[in-house]
Amino acid sequence: MKNFMDDTDFLLNNQVGKHLFHDYAEGMPIVDYHCHISPKEIWEDKRFQNITEVWLGGDHYKWRLMRANGVDERYVTGDAPAREKFQKWAETLERCIGNPVYEWSHLELRRFFGYDGVLNAKTAQKVWDLANAKLAEADFSCRNLIRMSNVRLICTTDDPADSLEWHKKLAADPTFEVKVVPAMRPDKALGVEKPGFGAYVAHLAEVCGTSIKTFADFKAALSQRFDLFAQMGCRASDHALDYVVDVPATASEVEAIFGKAVDGQQLSEHEVLQYKTAFMKFVAAEYVRLDWAMQIHFGCKRDNNSTMFKLLGPDTGYDCIRNGQPAAGLADFLNDVNETSGLPKTILYSLDPNDTTMIDTVMQCFQQAPMAGKLQNGSAWWFNDCERGMRDQMTTLANEGVFGNFIGMLTDSRSFLSYPRHEYFRRVMCNLLGEWVEQGKYPNDDEALATIVRDVCYNNAVRYFGFPLDQE
Repeated sequence: MKNFMDDTDFLLNNQVGKHLFHDYAEGMPIVDYHCHISPKEIWEDKRFQNITEVWLGGDHYKWRLMRANGVDERYVTGDAPAREKFQKWAETLERCIGNPVYEWSHLELRRFFGYDGVLNAKTAQKVWDLANAKLAEADFSCRNLIRMSNVRLICTTDDPADSLEWHKKLAADPTFEVKVVPAMRPDKALGVEKPGFGAYVAHLAEVCGTSIKTFADFKAALSQRFDLFAQMGCRASDHALDYVVDVPATASEVEAIFGKAVDGQQLSEHEVLQYKTAFMKFVAAEYVRLDWAMQIHFGCKRDNNSTMFKLLGPDTGYDCIRNGQPAAGLADFLNDVNETSGLPKTILYSLDPNDTTMIDTVMQCFQQAPMAGKLQNGSAWWFNDCERGMRDQMTTLANEGVFGNFIGMLTDSRSFLSYPRHEYFRRVMCNLLGEWVEQGKYPNDDEALATIVRDVCYNNAVRYFGFPLDQE
């Protein structure tokens, strides 16, 4: 029987995998090319008062588990004292055998706080005291947590109308060596069916110092913001779609739909899909122009509990998998974009694990020289971000494509303590590669394996996005 969370053997069940992880993967830097941490908090070098603030604040993974354990909302997102919230979390965690959050939490306790025990109801006070004493030290500010994790570059998630104030300050700060760049997230510009769409258009016009009366005006304003983002080092966008569609419309039809939406008129479902198709075709052409990567996340049904949405708002743990992404819609959209502007570098993520093979087969229809892996099946996302989900995503990618071109892991997190997820991913990957070698499916060629491991951990992402970083 292995020891709990053994630093040598955790998630590693074969000798080749252990060698690949400890000798090649473990020390590789991190490029966090998609996350939701705050550039303002990085600039301010925020300090956390206690482990509840840094660990439970905004973490809907943990909130979902606490609710499932019968914890009253007062201890989840409410006004209960921080120590009591932490106790409820500890009581919940000890019951979460088999959940990746259990393993991530203990990795974080080890890597940041040096605690190699078990967090449960009985040890909660000990962990509370230890973690809070560490957080009080100068080395435990936001910037130093990033440094501890060997992070070289972070892409935050930013609206086109964002001032990028904090990015500008960070770029001009010689005391922080980690690059922090924006990534374009134009969800509000895409959300034509949302009640606040007209107000958003007016806000963007104010930010750009222009008048937006038509969809053509809207595109021109967005293009202006895209150029500013590019000047600040942006190399990627991100889009949250229910599913990818291709519902063509004429320019005049899109203009009419845009005008109705700005005026607050109700749109039909068909009109919404026409607008979203036109919008995504426009931004894809912009990404080709700027040589950005287009990330598309789909397959999520959000804010399902209307009572709690009214109380807490979005991103509070009430989302689920939306199944049924039509392969035809995805393939037709990619083909339409390819025919009109050419495809940008594209990364596809589905929350539905059943879409993995479909994504791999669709994207192989559009790979194009000279770039290796121009289209990517993104790392196992959200509910799939566990050992099984990672193994399935990587196995299918290897079965259907070229695994060595995979751009690897991202945090997709709001927490400064999430970087051990990269270690988790690297252990799973090295163990999987080791299995294939030990089964005779790939030669035990150390040089070739080392190159694949280093590339997937770090180098492929640096090359793919064109980040100004040295390769390892």
